[in-house]
Amino acid sequence: MERKELEQQIIALVATSYGVEEAALTADSKFGEDINGTSVQMVGLVSEIENELDVMVQLQDAAGCATIADLVDKVEEEM
Repeated sequence: MERKELEQQIIALVATSYGVEEAALTADSKFGEDINGTSVQMVGLVSEIENELDVMVQLQDAAGCATIADLVDKVEEEM
């Protein structure tokens, strides 16, 4: 899968999990600043990544990501 396609899929999953507009998100969107949410939402996001992309990402690793691009990097590492 191309990185740009993976980015778009993860942006869509972040939008769904955090209840934000997909169009408002980019790879540079920051968790905690641009994307405010709870740890429960991050758990949901990690679960969706596992279900949709068949990739196992540790919750601790995902929670440590500053931006969506960082999360894409983590997912790529596990593919």
